[in-house]
Amino acid sequence: QSVEEAGQKIEAALAEAVAEAKVPGMVAAITSSKGFLAIGSAGVRKTGSDSKLTEQDLIHLGSCTKAMTSVLLATLVAEEKLTWDTSLISVLPELKGKVHPDYHPVTVWQLLTHRAGLEANAANWWIHGKMELKKRRLAILEANLKEAPARKQGEYHYSNLGYLIAGCMTEKVTGSTWETLMRKRIFEPLGMKSAGFGPPGASGKTEQPWGHVRSGEGWRPRQFDNAEALGPAGRVHASFADWAKFIAMQLPGGKNLGLDRKILDKLITPTGTYAGGWFIAKRPWGKGTVMNHSGSNTMWYALVWVAPQLDRAFLVATNSLDDNSHPTCDQMIGKLIKIDQGN
Repeated sequence: QSVEEAGQKIEAALAEAVAEAKVPGMVAAITSSKGFLAIGSAGVRKTGSDSKLTEQDLIHLGSCTKAMTSVLLATLVAEEKLTWDTSLISVLPELKGKVHPDYHPVTVWQLLTHRAGLEANAANWWIHGKMELKKRRLAILEANLKEAPARKQGEYHYSNLGYLIAGCMTEKVTGSTWETLMRKRIFEPLGMKSAGFGPPGASGKTEQPWGHVRSGEGWRPRQFDNAEALGPAGRVHASFADWAKFIAMQLPGGKNLGLDRKILDKLITPTGTYAGGWFIAKRPWGKGTVMNHSGSNTMWYALVWVAPQLDRAFLVATNSLDDNSHPTCDQMIGKLIKIDQGN
């Protein structure tokens, strides 16, 4: 089938999903190491407006940022500024006496795989709003690591806080903010011109989509995001074309920032079922190992499945969040896989 035919099938499936799930908008794509194979969009950027959601629009990726933060750490490992086993306290010795000693030996890899014994979130992500960003992140780290871990270290517990701490480590060894590092080390080299942080688009305008939360039977548009401090765990937005450039790093022949196969493999070799910002599984349709992740800042939902053996990735997002967002997007992934197989 031609790219056009596949694109038409995606558009039809999305139009049906948007009508059935009554969501504001959706976008979905099939990509490879070379870029898009097919993409489609349906619905609107903002409920109540007639501004159509387009294939080029910026999408909030939420926790799909975590794979990017993990690659950022990988670039520092490649330069021998860190190792996967570098401990928190060796990078931030100034935390001695400020954080509980049980956290001192926590490693980079434990943070990236959610095994550092941390809570899911900071008690308050918004504190010290006027403080310089790197200092603010450290202050949040300190405030949340004072007490002994409530969880067993080494056991899996999904944690945004862990990614903040990994971000603090990158900031300490480089002297730059996580945002600057992401732009210099990932976005610019991969040509991800649309990638940025926070809610997409200019405040109050609809040249980019808004997120939406449930309001009774309908939707309430919101142009908002998680606190800036949470960046490393989930504040990236990008067009699907640019997100696909990042995902291609783990596809055969994709641009990979000069990282060697050993480091790229480490990022997708799980401790349990989670690796460097990816859930890892095996699926017959993927001919072996596949990776997936979802992301939501509570008003968007993005989902991606990557099948390196097929040189394929399947991407879907909606500019809204409710209890149906996951099943709706998950069903769309299934349809994309079928469309890709020519069905």
